[in-house]
Amino acid sequence: MNKRILNIEIQDFIDLNLNSDISSLLLKGTNFYDVKTSEIIAQIEAKKRAKSKLPLWFNTKNIYYPNKLNIEQTSSEVTAKYKSGLIKGHNIIDLTGGFGIDCFYFSKQFNIVKHCEINQKLSHIVNHNFKQFNVSNIETISTNGIAYLKDNSEYFDWIYIDPSRRHDSKGKVFFLNDCMPNVPAHLELLFKRSNNILIKISPLLDISVGINELKHVKSIHVIAVNNEVKELLWVLKKGYNDEISIKTINIKPKTNHYFEFNFNDEKLQNARYNKPLQYLYEPNAAILKAGGFNQVAHQLSVFKLHKHSHLYTSETLLTFPGRVLKIQNVIIYSKQALKKLHITKANITTRNFPETVAKLRKKTKIKDGGDLYLFFTTDANETKIIIITEKV
Repeated sequence: MNKRILNIEIQDFIDLNLNSDISSLLLKGTNFYDVKTSEIIAQIEAKKRAKSKLPLWFNTKNIYYPNKLNIEQTSSEVTAKYKSGLIKGHNIIDLTGGFGIDCFYFSKQFNIVKHCEINQKLSHIVNHNFKQFNVSNIETISTNGIAYLKDNSEYFDWIYIDPSRRHDSKGKVFFLNDCMPNVPAHLELLFKRSNNILIKISPLLDISVGINELKHVKSIHVIAVNNEVKELLWVLKKGYNDEISIKTINIKPKTNHYFEFNFNDEKLQNARYNKPLQYLYEPNAAILKAGGFNQVAHQLSVFKLHKHSHLYTSETLLTFPGRVLKIQNVIIYSKQALKKLHITKANITTRNFPETVAKLRKKTKIKDGGDLYLFFTTDANETKIIIITEKV
């Protein structure tokens, strides 16, 4: 950590060049002889990524940024706030502290927070940044979090861990034992140090696979931001062996959409099916990831179009956690039938359909955009159809 980067002149230069061309800056270099141009560029690139993801950090003076990869991998402020709202107590340890966003928000819910980070440089950066926020109840420890638990007998109200996939697991089925640290292998140790464990996992993990690998799972939170799934949060409680609750949230600027169901209920409940009626519904990304397709139909009193389409319909307008559209027309799929409609511009979605959006656009010459939304899908009779809709 080169603290000379925090000099006022260099900080001003960073702010003035947030939107500058990086290649040009590298070629021109800078006039700061005590700081390398590459170090300044690294700060610019990282700070640019923090603008929308970490606005509090971005707008606070004297923040030192790690490399851009650390910024990409860290929790966003909005997801960190959500997870900190789930738990509270006297003390918590974060075994994989990273850039410290989660710990910052945990510090508002706990009296004592321990931030373990094996990367010494990153640990020093996080410690410096916490001081800029006048946070005094977080202890930064430059060590392996699992090793810290092994070497200390301290008991915690909560343990938080954010395992990362090993690079050599790319292209394979994603298992938790592919991650560092290997959570399933260390569960016994974790439960010796706490009754409560919160795990943040990549959305790439199949929920059923995770349930099979872990023990005492109480609930799973699927977090989407603006309809993009960002995190899976797993709450484990020592000795818990009851129903697993699946909680989904799609965080949006004006309102949040929630949907909840029990994991086993999805298998027990059958959806009702119908042809497209007056309204079409597409669940948000968090629900699609959670897989509560039959529960959506059951709880929200809507019909499913097909077992594998994950589109829903109703005769009357209902409140729904996802896209809500008014159906204008339904036609059996064929290039000739679509051509007769004289549609030149529309938004296209495929669900349980053999052709891709790109292939359909090439075939139909329909440009992207406009007020129409075309859904290419399959109905309950296995007929390929096009549902022509507009937003409600």
